[in-house]
Amino acid sequence: MRYLIPRSLYGFAFACLFIAIQTHAEPIVKAVDSVSVTVSDMNQSLAFYKDVLKFSVISDTEVVGEQFEHLYGVFGVRVRIVKLKLGDEFLQLEEFIAPRGRPIPVDSKSNDGWFQHVAIIVSDMDKAYTWLREHHVQHASTGPQLLPDWNPNAGGISAFYFRDPDGHFLEILHFPAGKGDAKWQRKTELFLGIDHTAIVVMNTEASLQYYRDTLGLHIAGTSENYGTEQEHLNNVFGARLRITALRAASGPGVELLEYLAPRTGRPMPVDTLSNDLWNWHINMSGDVNSADATVRQHHYQYVSPGVVKVKEANLSDAELMVRDPDGHQTLILTP
Repeated sequence: MRYLIPRSLYGFAFACLFIAIQTHAEPIVKAVDSVSVTVSDMNQSLAFYKDVLKFSVISDTEVVGEQFEHLYGVFGVRVRIVKLKLGDEFLQLEEFIAPRGRPIPVDSKSNDGWFQHVAIIVSDMDKAYTWLREHHVQHASTGPQLLPDWNPNAGGISAFYFRDPDGHFLEILHFPAGKGDAKWQRKTELFLGIDHTAIVVMNTEASLQYYRDTLGLHIAGTSENYGTEQEHLNNVFGARLRITALRAASGPGVELLEYLAPRTGRPMPVDTLSNDLWNWHINMSGDVNSADATVRQHHYQYVSPGVVKVKEANLSDAELMVRDPDGHQTLILTP
């Protein structure tokens, strides 16, 4: 944000008051509640997330009706939604029984604009990788990568990308002592919970205007990652990433991944719909009406035509589905 230099003492006082109001304004988003993944076969996906990654089922719901057609922006929609939990965090699987969407492009890369993953924290990288190999997961990295110590924010962290049955990217991540949330140091289980969801963005500043300046998330950390470890983690030759970690008051983080090189990633298709398998959405609770007003003011793209009342479905009083500057979906709901 740019501020003009005041020409008078009165103007200076007014500017200070304005800045103070902006600084102390309540953020629209209070929490990141969960992340939703569109799947093609719920039973197949449940077997993977429950048996391999050790998520537990919290609820299993089927929704249909005009309010959900408007919320998802898809006519004639019927969706089975299964809410899963791992540690303290939640993941939702959404199967569009009708109408079916398009599959993930088989040549998808980690620098394509529709890339999104969740980072699952593990207590032991070697054991977790062995477990995944035993269950024949599809590699997206060449293998687990230990990030180098020259990178002060990422050094000592080990990570590995793989895919679920539909081809969605997932990550397992291990934090050494002194990095990440203290709860990730517990050794009670192999798979501990979800630290963040990561999305590819084309312009970090444009994304910050949406996630930080509009929705109210705060920057928790930044890093610039490159080198052979990063290349083999992302499976993108010459990868150099600007990474910005954002958080709300509670819940998993939202990580912005801007590829400084190579800038060959394809943008999110402009005709992406909620039922396309490459489409995810981040579920955030907060002030839905304020979100609607500011989204309209800043001309962000709506998926729903505005706030949708869904109270009769026993989900939330009101929900709003919009897209960020790169096309990633955000569902804002009343807590």
